Amino acid sequence: MTQPNPAPVRFDPETLLAEAQAKTGLSDFGEPSFREGLRVFCAALENDAKLSDFGRGLLHQKVMELLTNRLGIEDWYRRHPEIDDEVLAPPVVIVGLPRTGTTLLQRLLSQDPQFYSMPWWESRYPVPFPDESLAAPTQRIEQARAEVKVMVEAMPKLLSIHPMDADQADEEVMLMEHAFIAAMNTYACIPSYMDWLAQADERPAYAYLKRMLKFLQWQKRQRGIRAERWVLKAPHHLLRIHLVLELFPGAKIIQTHRDPVDTIPSIASFLDTLWRIYSNDVDPTAAGREWSALMARAFRHVMTVRDENPAPFFDVDFLDTVKKPLDTARAIYAWAGLTLTPEAEAAMRRWLDANVRDARAAHEYDTSQFGLTPEQLRQQFAEYRQRHIV
Repeated sequence: MTQPNPAPVRFDPETLLAEAQAKTGLSDFGEPSFREGLRVFCAALENDAKLSDFGRGLLHQKVMELLTNRLGIEDWYRRHPEIDDEVLAPPVVIVGLPRTGTTLLQRLLSQDPQFYSMPWWESRYPVPFPDESLAAPTQRIEQARAEVKVMVEAMPKLLSIHPMDADQADEEVMLMEHAFIAAMNTYACIPSYMDWLAQADERPAYAYLKRMLKFLQWQKRQRGIRAERWVLKAPHHLLRIHLVLELFPGAKIIQTHRDPVDTIPSIASFLDTLWRIYSNDVDPTAAGREWSALMARAFRHVMTVRDENPAPFFDVDFLDTVKKPLDTARAIYAWAGLTLTPEAEAAMRRWLDANVRDARAAHEYDTSQFGLTPEQLRQQFAEYRQRHIV
C-alpha cells in the first residue's frame, strides 16, 4: 500500500516556538524583540518565497536551529552569569560589497593572535553540544566540516563564489540571524520581509550580536585563546553602519572598494544560486533588482555617515588587497594604531601561500540574465563611483 506523502512544513511562529521548547526542555528565549521578526519572516516564507517541499524542510531546520540556539544561549548565561562580564574591546570591522576582498582581508588579519575571529564552524554551531567539553569542541568542528564538504560537492559553484571553509574566519551575519532582524533574504526572495526590515529598529539585532560575541569569547578563553579585540566582517553592516558605531563605540571600520559594475552581477549570481537551493521557481532578475537597489541604498547611507564622522573609516581598494595584501595589512595597522609583529606577519605570509585564489574555479555568469546592464549600474552607483572608484 502506498504511503501518503507527509504534509508540507508550515511556518507558524507559535508552533515553531513550542517545538523548540519541547526539543530542548528549555523555555527562556531571552529578549523578546526577535518574535516580531520571526512572525514577519514566517509570513514571507509562506506568501513570497515559493519554496519547494525540500526547501521548506531545510528552512524549518534552520529556524529550529536558531530558536534552539537562543534557548541554549540563555541557559548558558543562566548557569554561567560571568559570561556577561566579558569585555568586548572596540573591534575592527570590515565592510564592503561581496566580491571586494572582504573575506581575504578578514582571514589575513585573523592570522594575528591579537584578533579574535570566528571560524565558520563557530558561527554555525555557537552553542556547545550536550556531551561536548568547552575545552574541545571537536564534535561541532567535525560536523561543520562534513556539512561544508557536502555543500561544495553538491554545488561546486558555491566554492567559486565564496571560499567555503569550516575552519577559517567568516562573517557574523549567521549570528545576527538569531535575532530574526538580519539578511534573511539570502535564503529566498521575500520582499515583504525586506520591506519590513527597511523600517525596523535594528538595534536589538546588534545588541544580540554583542551577547553572542561575549558568549563565543568566553568559550574561546576556556580553550586558552586570549586576544585583544575582534576582527569582524559582513556586507550586512553597510546599511547599518551607524548602529555598528553606536553599539561598538571606538570601532575601526575598513571599507573595501571595487566597481559595482563588476560586483553587483556577481552578487546577484550568488543570491540566485542560494535561492535555488530552496525553490524551484526562481526569477534571476529579482536577485539583480533586489541587490542593486539594496546596495545603492547602503552606499548612500555609508557616505552620509562618513560625511558626518570620517575618523573611524579606512579605505582599501580591491586590487591592493589582491595584489599586495601584506602592504595593505601594514597600512591598516598603521592607521588603527596597532602593532604588526614579525610573528604575525610571518603567519600571514604562510596563510597567503596556502590560500591562492587561482586554486578555485573562476566565477562565471551572464550579467544580462539578472536584468542588469553596465550603464544602469553606472547610473545607479554614480555618486559612490565618483567618490571611490572613478
